[in-house]
Amino acid sequence: MSYSSFWRDRPVFVTGGTGLVGGWLVRRLLDAGAEVVCLMRDWVPQSELVTSRLIEKVRIVRGDVRSQQVLERALGEYEIATVLHLAAQATVNAANRNPISTLDTNIRGTWALLEACRRTPTVQQIVMASSDKAYGDQEILPYAETAPLQGRHPYDVSKSCADLIGQMYGYTYRLPVAITRCGNFYGGGDLNWSRIVPGTIRSVVRGERPVIRSDGQYVRDYFYVEDGAAAYMLLAEQLELRPDIRGQAFNFSNELRITVLELVHKIIALMGSDLEPEVRNEASHEIRVQYLDASKARTLFSWKPLFSLESGLDATLRWYRQFFSAAEEQAHTHV
Repeated sequence: MSYSSFWRDRPVFVTGGTGLVGGWLVRRLLDAGAEVVCLMRDWVPQSELVTSRLIEKVRIVRGDVRSQQVLERALGEYEIATVLHLAAQATVNAANRNPISTLDTNIRGTWALLEACRRTPTVQQIVMASSDKAYGDQEILPYAETAPLQGRHPYDVSKSCADLIGQMYGYTYRLPVAITRCGNFYGGGDLNWSRIVPGTIRSVVRGERPVIRSDGQYVRDYFYVEDGAAAYMLLAEQLELRPDIRGQAFNFSNELRITVLELVHKIIALMGSDLEPEVRNEASHEIRVQYLDASKARTLFSWKPLFSLESGLDATLRWYRQFFSAAEEQAHTHV
């Protein structure tokens, strides 16, 4: 895969490197020749960053994204040119149970980082991850970037607020920041088993019926992790070329509408199983129908996804097959 010379030897600061998209983003950045510095709060031994040994190729700053002091030191000391901000409490259920820590991490973490960037003269581009959840419930679908941000539930509100803070720094302080709003990420490395893709795969591997918490009719936009990583990098490059996109947000998605039940059946079929999902109908505080219009990125940047839903799911299943067979081997060697 060819990468633009933009990244060669470029000092890049990544928050959220141990997260689902973060690991794939770090891999792409290293492949492109960037000098990567990751902010790391917790040691996550099963994360893609650690298991793939990518962590040995990056510099690690230990600390919390809410600490402006830690951020300013890291940005200044490593003379960071590009910042990719992905750190967040990203689980809807955890946000509903514990709204304060989600609001604190996702909102305060964003302003602490952007303020640190404002005070660091080497920083030239900042890309921050918002979410399709920032839009909240909308009458008009698909969501376009012009739709108001009106989250109502804890996670959605945290994303609406962080997104607006990003826009504020772009417009008021001319900070070179752009915002991504992506569909629901899936891909290898997601060890949050309450999420539908990894949870379904693990159930089928164990010969158990996959569990759907909702009634299965929630409509979502599913977006493969490597496409997300590529979109963040593209947006940073575009900030260099087009200063006029400062403070702007961009939707990235495959623009497919698919229900949770359809997705689960697709995974079961790809795995060659005939298990039937167990539909529990217990979900609450979640938006019923969400899907994105990505025409702005397509038109301005000639962007298109690298993976279809099928090729993304194939790559995801390959990752989990390796993950589970490695875990099994490990278990046998310890017997």
